[in-house]
Parts: sequence; C-alpha cells; structure tokens
Amino acid sequence: MQPTLPDSLLSQLSDLLAARIGLHFPAARWNDLERGITAAALAFGMPDAGSCAHRLLSAPLARREIEILASCLTVGETYFFREKRSFEVLEQHILPALLRAREGKERRIRIWSAGCCTGEEPYSMAMLLDRLIPDQAAWSVTVHATDINPVFLRKAAEGEYGEWSFRSAPGWIKDHYFQPQRGGRFKLDERIRKRVAFSYLNLADNSYPSVTNNTNAMDVIFCRNVLMYFSAELARTVIDDFHRALVDGGWLVVSPAETSSVLFSRFTAVEFDGATLYRKDASARGPRFVSHGLTPVPDSRQEPWRLAQGIVPAENMPAVEVFPAVMAATSPPADACSAGTPPLPEQDQPSLVARKCANEGRLGEAAEWCRKAIAADKLDPAHHYLLSAIEQEQGQVNAAVQSLARALYLDPHFVIAHYALGNLYQSLGRLSSARRHFDNALSSLQAYSPGEVLPESDGLTAGRLMEIIESMRSRRAQPAVGL
Repeated sequence: MQPTLPDSLLSQLSDLLAARIGLHFPAARWNDLERGITAAALAFGMPDAGSCAHRLLSAPLARREIEILASCLTVGETYFFREKRSFEVLEQHILPALLRAREGKERRIRIWSAGCCTGEEPYSMAMLLDRLIPDQAAWSVTVHATDINPVFLRKAAEGEYGEWSFRSAPGWIKDHYFQPQRGGRFKLDERIRKRVAFSYLNLADNSYPSVTNNTNAMDVIFCRNVLMYFSAELARTVIDDFHRALVDGGWLVVSPAETSSVLFSRFTAVEFDGATLYRKDASARGPRFVSHGLTPVPDSRQEPWRLAQGIVPAENMPAVEVFPAVMAATSPPADACSAGTPPLPEQDQPSLVARKCANEGRLGEAAEWCRKAIAADKLDPAHHYLLSAIEQEQGQVNAAVQSLARALYLDPHFVIAHYALGNLYQSLGRLSSARRHFDNALSSLQAYSPGEVLPESDGLTAGRLMEIIESMRSRRAQPAVGL
C-alpha cells in the first residue's frame, strides 16, 4: 500500500509521534503510519485519516488520544519466555547471585518490565522467581510492568492466553501455572498474577525513576523490542533514565537486535553465551565475557530462597494505574544521601533529599529525610503524601494509610491523596472505605478544569483521573469480559 496522505502531513505526524509517544516512523514506514492513523480515525469518530491527522496536529495531544494512538500504532507480538537465553541467564547467574548477596541482609528484589505488552514477559519473571524462591515468608519481591497501551494492560491483568503465547515456552509452564479454559484458552494461576503490578507509563515522558510510580532502585530492567521503535535521540534519553533507575550493579536486558556499544556506553556490556546484558557498574573498565559454565548455580530445591507477597494484586488495581506519580522534584546534590556523607542541614530542602534517597532505594534514609521535612513544615500535606509512598514501598501499609490520613487532615481536598488512599483500602479489601475516598476524589475534582494538572500528580490531569475512577466503578459493577 502506498501512502495517500501528503508527505508533508506524514512528516509532521511522524515528528509529533516521536516527541509525544516515542514511536519513530521514518519515510520507509509511512504506509504503516497511515494505516495506524486510519484506524485511529475510526476510534476518534472521524471520517478519514486526513481529518484525523489535521486534528492531531492542531492541538496538544490529550492522554486519551495518546492511548488510542498507542493502541492503533503498536502491535502486541510476544510470548512466554521469549528469547529464552535471557531468562536462562537470569535464572542461572543474575538472580542466584542477587539472592546470595541479599540473604541475611535486606531481602529485597525489584524487577521492571518496561513495555510489557500483554504480560507474558513479567509473568515469565514471576514464574521464574516462584521456582527460585519457593518459601515466601521473608523476601519482598516487586515485579513491576508498564506499557503505554491500555488495551494491552487490561489483557495482561486478566492473565488469560491462547496457544500462540506458549510457542517455544518450556513445557512446565502450562502444567504448573495454568488452568485450561473454554475455547483453547489458559488462565494463569491467581497466585502468580498477584505478584505482578501493571500500570500505564509512557517512556517518552520524563517521569521516572520515581519512588511514587515504583520505577526506582531496580535490580533488573527488561526493555526488549521497544527501543528499536524509538528515534536515536529518544532511545539515548530512555537508556539514561534506565541507568538512573537501576541500583549500582543492576542489570538492563534488551533484545539481541538492540545491542549497541554507543547507546549503552554508560553500562558495562557483559557477554554470556548467547546473550549480551548491560550492567550499571561505575568501576568497570570494559566488556567482559562470562562463560555459561563459570558461575555455579545453586539448586533451588536445596536452597529455598524466600519471597514475600508485598505487591499490589492485579485485580485490585484501577483500570491501568495503581499509584499515580507525584511531581518529580529538582534533584538535590548527587552525594546528598551517599553512604558516609554528613547529613545536609534542614534548610537544604530535606524533601528533595528524601526523593533522591527513595529513588536510589535507600528507603530508610528517605523516610528519615521525609520526617525532617515534616518537622520543618508540619502543615505541608505533600510531605505526608511522599512519606506514605515510601512507607508503602517498605511494606508498611498501615503506616502509609496513617500518613495519607494526615495529609487529608491538612488538606481535605487533596485529590491525589484521596485517590491513593482509596487504592490502598481497595487492596486491603476495605471496599466501602475505598469507595468513600474515590467519591471524595471525584467531588474535589469538580474544582478543576478537565485539562488542569493536579498538584503532586506528575502531569495527571483532572479529566484523566475522573476517567480512571469512573472506569474502576464500571469494572466493579459489571462482570469481567475477555478482551
């Protein structure tokens, strides 16, 4: 098919999508771009691709428009344990080393699937962790999964798949973790579904790493077959953000087609047999090679690493978002919370230091700095809101509830705090309390125009939050329907 839209219009659309969504459509792919815009025109209720293109270029894109465009312009092509060598390296080298290092210390593992599509990748990680950590008493494990496509996220949260998702997957997958359904479908065990938290994230936005959208202090980030669709400039920006989101020694996993010594120059390339991974290691001096047989692999049956169920269940989440990000603050000095560094005086904005410490995974220090911020200004509800996000990540749910209650005592119309507290109560099964806070959020939203950005929301508009809450209400009122 040859494009029928003028080249000048397609060029403008390509630039717009690269800037707002990150999708790169060079001239060679303009036929794909026009097909996507034609599909989007139907979703927008417009007569044709041309009128849709002019509408998109005439005003800033709203969040809902971005979601529709992402649905029309991206293709969900994935399956369980795709590119299995990466998972073998994770199972045989990276995770055992992490578990040994954290045993007896802070038993905490954090993994992020960025661009998770319909969920096969993060669920593969959750199943792998289940094999490695059979005793679930003492470990806090986060498997966080994000995507820009809300349709993908809803399918992922449902956890139901057809045969095509199991191609090339290990045979034990179906036997241990899935139940057959009608029509040749398979439903993932609820125990595994609860271990993955799905949420919306546009990688082209500068909203990560952040403790409040759970993209900080990651041990492993999977971002496979995503960067290849970005412009080189955006890919560099996203990779730099991933570098900041990883702890020292953390790992970035990309697809074999995306490896690049230029783009990943801030990382150390580590060559395993059949796979190249990138490590955040400031002391490294160059690429290294790890033979498949060099690192002894502990037998998970003899060494029962333990896992705690400290993550938000998929079925207790709102439509596609769990906990909205608070506004990213200007970072304090780089050494503000480094080990052995004398504390900064309180006048140096302790809330900023709290954010930086939290984003680096130093949650204890972050909480202390947050309390210093509260002591310095007891009447600022934003400090209590930030503390609640830190406490939630520490697994201190009751303390997080109390901090949000304090924020709302100081500002009864603090919309994001009502929404966050409603989510917490919903995850605890306290549905009447959750409903009350969602209702309060809707009531407080009446004071804002639909396009107005909410305080402490990192860009979330009043209209979008209203859509999210109403969508949650609709989902509760109706039986689940497969997508």
